[in-house]
Amino acid sequence: MSINVKLSENLVEQAKVHGAIEHCSVPKQIEYWSKIGKLAQENPDLPFVLIREILIADQEPVIGQYVFS
Repeated sequence: MSINVKLSENLVEQAKVHGAIEHCSVPKQIEYWSKIGKLAQENPDLPFVLIREILIADQEPVIGQYVFS
């Protein structure tokens, strides 16, 4: 489900710049920033680099399941 929200022009412009660098749309860039903020708030002791790596790993496809023997 998607909804319309009002955002500041400054935020949208920043998202355009960063989105162009990362090859993603403005909404996807803002969603990405939102995920980072949520993870940072839920885990205040984690450094940004680790949060970024978690988000990257979350996007990787699952190749197979590890089976404990």
